[in-house]
Amino acid sequence: MKKNEPSQIRNIAIVGHGKSGKTSLAEAFLFNGKATDRLNKVDNAESVLDFEPEEKDRKITIMSGFHHLVWKKHTVNIIDTPGDANFVSDTYNSLQVIDAAVLVVDASSGVQVITEKVWHRLKENKVPTIIFINKLDRENTDFDKTLTNITETLKINPTPLQLPIGKEANFKGFVDLIRMKGCEYVSDESGKAADTEIPSELAESAEEIRQKFIEDIAESSEELLEKYLDGQELSGDEIDDAIKNSVRDGSLICVMCGSGVNNFGAQQVLDFVVNYFPSPLDMQEIEAVDQKNNEPVKITISDDTPFAYVFKTIADPYAGKLSLFRVLSGTFSPDMTVYNAKKETKEKFGQILQIEGKAQKAIDIAVTGDIVAVAKLKETTTGDTFCAEGAHACFKGIDHQKPVTSYAVVPKSRGDEDKLGSAFARLMEEDPTLILSRNEETREFVLSGVGQVHLDVAVAKLKRKFGVDIEMKLPKVAYKETIKGRIKVQGKHKKQTGGRGQFADTWIEIEPNKGGGFEFVDKIVGGAIPKNYIPAVEKGIANQMKDGILAGYPIVDVRVTLYDGSFHDVDSSDMAFQIAGSKGFKTGFVQCNPVLLEPIVNVEVTVPEDMTGDIMGDMNSRRGRVLGMEQAVGGQLIKAQVPLAEMLKYSAELTSMTSGRGMFTMEFDHYEEMPQNLSEKIIALSKTDEEE
Repeated sequence: MKKNEPSQIRNIAIVGHGKSGKTSLAEAFLFNGKATDRLNKVDNAESVLDFEPEEKDRKITIMSGFHHLVWKKHTVNIIDTPGDANFVSDTYNSLQVIDAAVLVVDASSGVQVITEKVWHRLKENKVPTIIFINKLDRENTDFDKTLTNITETLKINPTPLQLPIGKEANFKGFVDLIRMKGCEYVSDESGKAADTEIPSELAESAEEIRQKFIEDIAESSEELLEKYLDGQELSGDEIDDAIKNSVRDGSLICVMCGSGVNNFGAQQVLDFVVNYFPSPLDMQEIEAVDQKNNEPVKITISDDTPFAYVFKTIADPYAGKLSLFRVLSGTFSPDMTVYNAKKETKEKFGQILQIEGKAQKAIDIAVTGDIVAVAKLKETTTGDTFCAEGAHACFKGIDHQKPVTSYAVVPKSRGDEDKLGSAFARLMEEDPTLILSRNEETREFVLSGVGQVHLDVAVAKLKRKFGVDIEMKLPKVAYKETIKGRIKVQGKHKKQTGGRGQFADTWIEIEPNKGGGFEFVDKIVGGAIPKNYIPAVEKGIANQMKDGILAGYPIVDVRVTLYDGSFHDVDSSDMAFQIAGSKGFKTGFVQCNPVLLEPIVNVEVTVPEDMTGDIMGDMNSRRGRVLGMEQAVGGQLIKAQVPLAEMLKYSAELTSMTSGRGMFTMEFDHYEEMPQNLSEKIIALSKTDEEE
């Protein structure tokens, strides 16, 4: 296979909110570049990029899809990214290894919350971006209104390169504002467009927008600005160079339009990609971190400097683990040995693979800019860096979304139980936002993710890929028990069984120790209890605290003082004093005004401004305290503290309340006393469970 020339490579991600038509546009790219032999449709479950059964069923992109095509002698690597809030972390992963992006906006919906969040991430990473206004053939769409919405919501000054000809069902072409020509699409889904005259009703606005566009790019250099101010026409080459420079430095955000599902506009976007987007060599230097001293370092791109970043792992049931990486510098070949700087270990490559949807193709060499995969690496995981042996430079990764939704998982059979751990380990390698843990307090395995849909998909994948079938149920809340009062109490254990008996006598004082955990104080004087038995008293109390007394939850924040007691020379033992200590504590605890403590979480909810009142009211109904509100990406950010017990189903409920426009994060903060009426229900329920 002929190796790619880095200067002829373009790495792009297609990004935007879910259902904006990203995958349809990507499929049009592949068809035009002859990477596929027909225009595959998402609605017909034909997409080569959305090939997982879960994606076909839901008609959404769940994990980034990878493919490539050749357009005008350039290799274009395409990453089709998720736009659903449950899976957007995979999008952020992909943004680390691209050189440019196509931001897709649905003309009927405008800028939505994920569009806005991804745009801000692109801006932070200084990724050159073009905006594609999609679905202009649909009802209730208007190019000008969508452009105004983009301008106001993203707070940018976008520059249209095209004006649509016709509206809604009559959308049939565009005005090319660079060449000042009209173009009409051929209606056979071939993607071709024939030159035509600019419609008279668009001539004036086209000229006006073009003049503004020329003015914008003229400001990119003093030479061009001087020529423009002198009233001279800019040449085609000068316009091209100015667009290229302005797009790459982020000062020009161009807008194009079309309908991906009908292959309207895809060829023109591909032309833009190869003409104006940067190649991998334009970066020149890579920012990295020296793992030894945590200092920033720069890697100069050259053929002699191998440097690659592993940005994704795929758990393939047949090929095993696939590690996807972007070659940032140098070359990599099959059967070579590479150095993993993060793990400080060597790895032996097998074949190097190009990903083509669900298929893979072996290649002879990977050069700077290539996005490729290697199977069955032993130590390598997502976020690792390959470099020259002995080097300590690591590519800086990202922090993944924190889980906000959790369910207890129960294997359906003994066979499933045996395979559960290893199957989830492989799934979590593929998806770092998925976490399986064991809650020692509730003795449950808990699966956590970023949303209800995220967990549903994970469970479906677990069964399909690894043959493990599990049930999900709401997890138990890890309540705790404590006291508000103080008491002195005797704990005595006396038993005579015919031979050697058992005897231990303790007097303890129990009192609150707020925030101080369990504290045991020894105040025995005069040998009332021998020193060697005192640790046994503490152990008996500590064991009782683990099991709880009120409702079976751990007891916290208690100080116990052992101040008196007695013993028997023959019948006393460690076990006798453990039992006496436990008895005394159990007797005294119920007389010290015991209460249940519940976990309180910090919640941050981002919703459109028109929904803030409803969300704040909902927080109050959940016994929450609203702490404040501030402007944020995607609308208003509401901060609150809410009992965890009231948030167990919040992911699905927020989606329902906001029609999918709301997002939230949740983090444990502290424990506080539970209202008596609710704690009585929890105590009664625990006693029922105990009896059963």
